[in-house]
Amino acid sequence: MIDGWPINLENRIKTEEVLKIITSTRIKIMSSVSQRPSSAFIGASWVALCVGLAAFLVGLWNSQIMLNEKGFYFAILMYGLFAAVSLQKSIRDQLQGIPVTGLYFGLCWSSVGLTIVLMAVGLWNASLTLSEKGFYAMAFVLSLFAAVAIQKNVRDMAMEPEGKKVLGGDLGP
Repeated sequence: MIDGWPINLENRIKTEEVLKIITSTRIKIMSSVSQRPSSAFIGASWVALCVGLAAFLVGLWNSQIMLNEKGFYFAILMYGLFAAVSLQKSIRDQLQGIPVTGLYFGLCWSSVGLTIVLMAVGLWNASLTLSEKGFYAMAFVLSLFAAVAIQKNVRDMAMEPEGKKVLGGDLGP
């Protein structure tokens, strides 16, 4: 007995059944509520990605570094975008009860961390001015954030029930 409650197999099974019912009800409620982002958020996400990518790529094109360094920074940017989107999708899958293996989830986190570390080490050792290093770092982080936001928007819009028109992200009557 714990705090006056007898613990036996029958009570444990009933508790597990109640938790399953609560969880399934929560999922049904969450799936019935519109998750559609507003048009302003969708637009801001795309603008942020375009600005981040354009700034990073134009800066890379105009920089006076060797071609192999430009290739390194470009590859890290692309790898970082993929890793960030993949991590966001894995986290969202887990929240929605879609199974994600621990190995894949760990690889996603490792990839995001690796891209950030590689970018930081590359910029630390680059023969660029501090303002250029900061410029590349901020464009990189902005691009990663925007890619995650866009993936979230795409996922939220894909989950919107067919036939529902949503204006400004709010469901009408």
